[in-house]
Parts: sequence; C-alpha cells; structure tokens
Amino acid sequence: MIEFLGNTIEEYLIALGAFVVFWIVLRFLQKGILSRLAKLSKETETDLDDTFIRIFQSIKPTFYTYLSFYLATLFLNINSSVQSWLGIILLILVVYQVIKSMQALIDYIIEKKTKAENKDEENAFKFLGNLFKWSLWIVGLILVLSNLGFNVNSLIAGLGIGGIAIAMAVQGVLQDLFSAFSIYFDKPFVVGDTIKVGNDIGTVEKIGIKTTRLRSLSSNEELVISNTELTSARVQNFKKINERRVSLTLGVLYDTPNEKMKKIPEMVKRIVNGVEKARFDRAHFSTFNASSLDFDVIYFIESDDYVRYMEAQQEINLELKGEFEKEGIGMAYPTQTIYLNK
Repeated sequence: MIEFLGNTIEEYLIALGAFVVFWIVLRFLQKGILSRLAKLSKETETDLDDTFIRIFQSIKPTFYTYLSFYLATLFLNINSSVQSWLGIILLILVVYQVIKSMQALIDYIIEKKTKAENKDEENAFKFLGNLFKWSLWIVGLILVLSNLGFNVNSLIAGLGIGGIAIAMAVQGVLQDLFSAFSIYFDKPFVVGDTIKVGNDIGTVEKIGIKTTRLRSLSSNEELVISNTELTSARVQNFKKINERRVSLTLGVLYDTPNEKMKKIPEMVKRIVNGVEKARFDRAHFSTFNASSLDFDVIYFIESDDYVRYMEAQQEINLELKGEFEKEGIGMAYPTQTIYLNK
C-alpha cells in the first residue's frame, strides 16, 4: 500500500473523518446545547449560570478546530517529538482558555461584590482581582515551561525571593491595603457609622485603600487614620448599639426639704419617659456627699444614632434643670465654708 510519512491513504482518510466528526460534535455542543441552556438560564433568578454560559460561548472556533485536529492525529503514526509539540500547543491553548474563563469569573465576583457608588471599594476589589489574574498567568507560564522540559524550581525560587524583596520595600503600603480588605470583608464599620478610636470619636465619611476618614463630633475636623491602625486598635462602633445606657448623678443642696427630695425620682421618671426613644430605669437617693445629696439615675436611649443619643441626653438634662428651678430645688456644686476665730 502507498504510504506517505509513515501512514497509508486509508489512515489519513480515517484521521480526516475523525477530525470532521470531532469538529461537528464540539461545535454542536457549543452552538446547539449551549444555546438552549442560555434560553433556560434567562428564566432563573441568579445570573451566575448566565456567566458560565457566556464563558463557554466565548471559546473561539480556533480552539475547537485545533482540538479536533489533535484528536485526529492520534489515529496516525506520528513521530513522538512531533506529537509532543502538538500536545504542548494544545496545552497552551487549554491554559489560555482556562485562564480567560477564570478571569471572567473573577470579574463577575467583583461586579457582585462592589457597588457603583463606592469607587474606593470598587478600586480595591479590582486591584485584588488583577493580582489574582496575574497569578493565574504566572501559574500557567510555569505549567507550560515545565512541560517544555525547563527546570522551573529555580524560577519559582526566584519569584519567591523577588516577591519577598518587593513585599519588604512596600511593607507599609501592603499592610494598609490588606487592612482595607479586612475592613471591606469583615465590616467592623461602614460609611455613616459613628466610631471611637482611642480618644477620637467621629462619623466614618470615607474608607479608602490606605486610610479611613472620620468627621470629628467634637471639633468637626477631618480625622485621617491609617487602615493598619484601625484594624490593630480597639474600635467602638456606636452604630452597632441598639440602646445606650446613661448613668447620671444629680446632686442637690443639703437644705432641700424632704418633701421635695421625695418628688425627685418621680419627676425624673416623668421627664425621661417624655423624651422620644428614652426609657426610664431607676432613680434613687444614694449618697450623702461632701457638698450635695446625690441621686443615682439610670435610663436608656433606644437608638443606634449617636447624634440622636446626645440630643436625647441634652433634652433630658435641660428639662431636669428647668423642673428643678420651677420646684425651687437647688443644684449643688462644691463649696467650702471657712470660719475665722478672732
């Protein structure tokens, strides 16, 4: 029988037939079945299945054509080195296609995790996504080089040393960056929350990649705090409190009559319960102090808004002062009486 490059005409015809069959089957899977699945995916609530459909539909005909060609060559007697190179080309195409598919999936996750109005959060997730994408290309390159016979151990070691050197050079920036990711994922606070860091109390206005900005409640100045400091410090989030306990000491003068002293607990209860979102707990005459007769007052403000909490306290304090003045009850303050003997 007539042979050409070690194969008969019959074997070439079989390989050609196999190529055509593989190509038709692969194209049918992409165009036929995936098209039907795409129609079904539009009826589901989630759009994750739409993303997977788009990923498979984005595979180029070049990939199917070469895959069909490679499978067809398995029916022929081909030199082992040639077959090896054909396999490497297929590996490159597969690695490329897998990386592109995973990148599309990463883009989908970033789109779902970020909000259009929060540009800092979007930029942070995009940066993280790009790191993953570059990592995929590096892994793919190492895989291909390994199959080409290169010793990739030295390359991996070099990448490790280079990565350590870069990490040491930008250590501070990376700390703030990963602290920002920690804040985004863990969400100890969000924009709009009132928090206390150290001695500073402010409302969160912006969470950036490197710093977080607060608006101070006391001075209205802008406080810029590094994300590393925020994640390592003790942060009190007043927004997370459903109700706040207020402990108040009222000191009245020693010459206050008992009849008026007995009115004070009920007076406090009426004033506290008259303020919106305030709930009275108790008020008791507790201490004979050096300059005053002290009442311990406990009440709660049922609000997670720090400003509303302070406004309620102010309203109660003003009402108490006004009622005490009306009843002729003097508020005590530290005094000293000095007696001089002639």
